[in-house]
This record gives sequence, C-alpha cells and structure tokens, in this order.
Amino acid sequence: MAGTVGVAGCESDRSGSTPSGSSATTPSRNFQPGAAGVGDAYFPSYGNGGYDVSGYTVKVRYDPAKDQLTGVSTVKAAATADLKSFNLDLAGLTVTAVTVDGAPATHAREKNELVVTPAKGLATGAAFVAEVSYEGVPKPLKNEALGEGGWFHTSDGAIALGQPESASTWMPVNDHPSDKATYDFEITVPDGLTAVSNGLLRGKAAKDGWTTWRWSEAAPMASYLSTVVIGKFRTNTGFHKGRSVFNAVSTKVPKGAADDSILQTIKVADYLESLFGPYPFATYGGVVVSDKRIGYALETQSRPVYSAGFFRRGENTAVVTHELAHQWFGNSVALTKWQDIWLNEGLASYAEWLWAEHTDEYTAKQAFDIRYARVPAEVWRTPPGKPGAKKLFSESVYQRGAMTVHALRVAVGDKAFFEILKTWATEKRNANATTEEFVALAERISGKQLDKLFDAWLYGTKKPAAPKKL
Repeated sequence: MAGTVGVAGCESDRSGSTPSGSSATTPSRNFQPGAAGVGDAYFPSYGNGGYDVSGYTVKVRYDPAKDQLTGVSTVKAAATADLKSFNLDLAGLTVTAVTVDGAPATHAREKNELVVTPAKGLATGAAFVAEVSYEGVPKPLKNEALGEGGWFHTSDGAIALGQPESASTWMPVNDHPSDKATYDFEITVPDGLTAVSNGLLRGKAAKDGWTTWRWSEAAPMASYLSTVVIGKFRTNTGFHKGRSVFNAVSTKVPKGAADDSILQTIKVADYLESLFGPYPFATYGGVVVSDKRIGYALETQSRPVYSAGFFRRGENTAVVTHELAHQWFGNSVALTKWQDIWLNEGLASYAEWLWAEHTDEYTAKQAFDIRYARVPAEVWRTPPGKPGAKKLFSESVYQRGAMTVHALRVAVGDKAFFEILKTWATEKRNANATTEEFVALAERISGKQLDKLFDAWLYGTKKPAAPKKL
C-alpha cells in the first residue's frame, strides 16, 4: 500500500599502456538519464530505473509541535546502466543539498521525483553513494482508489505507514518492492516520546531535550514495508530463540485486548515456523496505533502495525497471524510486480485458516466452504491474479486468493502442499518472486500439471468448479 535530457556527446575512458604508433581505448559510453519508473504495469511511475540500491541510512529529526521534519539520507547503490542522471522518489519535502560520492550534484524536482545529476556520469556496475539533505512538513500521498499512505501527523507524534507507497513521504527512496535494500534509521524526537521502526533497536541517546532512537533492518526490505511510529506507548521487550522482541501499544488504547493480542506474536510465529520454515528476521514485535485514518494492519517488516480497531471486541489473534505470515510471504519473499499481490494476501489469509485449524476453532475446509458458497459475485468477476490497480486490495485478492491456496492443497495433497510452502519460503528467502515462479515450483514438487487449476482460480471471471484431488 508509488524527462529526458539531451546528450551533447559521449564520455570516453582511456587507460593502459600503448605501443609506439598505436592507441588503446575502452568503448565509448553513452550516458543517459535513468528511467523515472520501473515500468510496473499497475504503477508505471513507482520506483526508478538505472540503479540498484543496497542500503539506506536515514537520519531524521521530527518536531511534532511544529510538524517539521529535517533529514539526511544516504543511499548506497550501483548503476545498472550508464547514467547521466538518476531519480529518487521524494514527495513534498524541500531538498537543500545533494552529493554523489562526496561531490556536489545538481538536483531538480519533477513533481514527486528528485532528479539528481552527478558531476560526472556513472558507468554500468559502478557503486556510488548519494546523500540528500531535506526538510519540510511531510504529508501523506492520496490515491483515489487505495486511500492515503505515508506520513500522518498525530496528536502526540506521527505515523509513517501505507501500501503500495509511503516511504517517499519522509525519505528519498527507490519506491518499488523490486528494489529491496537494508535500512538503518536514526529518529530524533522530543524527550518523552518513543520512536519505533523496523528491525533491531540498536540503542537510544538523549541530549538537550531530544532522544535519538537507532533501528536497523539488516535483511533486504521493500520500501513500503518501512515504518516509523512516534508517540507515547506502553512497551514490552524481551528475547525469544535468540531474537529480540519489541512490542508497543499506544497509551490512547485501553489496556487489555490489544496488549494481550500482541503478546501472542511469539506463539503464533512459532507455529508458522513449523509450517513455513525458520522465521526470516532478527526480531519480533508489533505496534498498535489509534488514529481514525488508519483502519488496517500492515505487515511492516519484523514489526507489523495494527489499528486499535482490530481489538475493540476482544483479543484478535487472527489479524496477528495474518501479518506474521506476511513476514515469510510478502516480506522475505517479496513481489516483483504489484499485479501478483495475491501471493502476499492469499497466503497470509490462508495462514489465518491454518491457525484456526491448529487451535480447533474451525478447519481450513470449513473456511473455504463458507466463502465458496457466500462470497459476493464481484469476487468471481475479479481475478485475483490480475485484479487491476483499482482492485489491488479487493476481497477477491484476499478471499479468492486464499481459496486458490486451498484448491492447490486439495489438488496435490497435504504432504506436497506443505512442502511447496516451505520450499517457496526457503528458495525465495530475501528475494523477489512472481506467480509464474510459484506455479512452476508447485508443479515441480507435486509432479502434477496445474495450469488449469491456476488459470481458473487466479485468472477466470467465473466461479470455478469445486476443487478436487488430481
């Protein structure tokens, strides 16, 4: 929940010794601007082309009283083309300075794109470091079909959250899941406030009325999975299986169901680990926020963020299960393109059914049968494997996506089915993947031809026949 510049000539490199009467030159390079988007069919302008990011270091200072953010972000990347210039996604904030490899670089804004022109071209394969200084009042991005995402100012702090885009509202970034990277955050806020982000808490330090919280996510992460939540929280910390645990619940939320639900994180994660293989990250946790603009939960990496609304009727382990399943399916194994969102949501929704089966609440078959009989007709008209950008988070993606997973289970049998899930999580760990790759894996492990099954459940616009063992 994301212009061309004319080139007057070519730059050439000359190197090596030359025999008398001869010369040796490397091929001429035609440096061109990097693409202003990765070319995703659903969101063509999301992300940027021409480079691959390995890591970000994001240092921000936020004053909630003034709703003012100042930041310095460092982007470590490598050129994948001969670049005269490259773009970073950055929405709404004022850039005060940019350097590339320590040298001042020219920069310009084109709507929500920051166009950076280094002092000299970047050759294919060359590693480079860009540093961007910026400031301003951060605002969320509006998407008519999908709602708002990004930086939300709150009564006691801020929440940075959203899908399919949000990171660009508070840091310069290649804002598409196909370019995963590591992240280090230093978030400075007034004393008395907590600043929660992804990964391990590396420490905090107070000085002159401000506290800096340092977080680090060493596993590759898609940009929309990054978060920062600033405010007053009840925190719960500890260790489990050598990993740290950090939970936070807004003090605006009454003590009780939300706290109890988040404390189930370890129990649920251990169960999912028995199905999907080792938990993929170095830390566990969850954050509960109370803000009327956020009525959803998001699988922000290693530490999901939940709306308090999920816990108004009591403990809710189902939503915890859903977001934790995403740590394997959606986070560790990330999308290559947004069209394949069912791979995230279908598998995470099915994990809820598996948890209910495990706790003897109901079986996955019962969950399937109820939905197969009762879902609205629109679910059958919307193919979850190709829902369209406006229906990216439609009921079909979640419910028919989960039904697709169950149809696969019925078709191949439990032994092959659970081997498929565990192998998918293992072979694609920390990588990006596609539906085509998932289908190929399922066929390889099961030894069955599954084209008709997936065509009907993922791409058909009519209710498929009830699943059966092949």
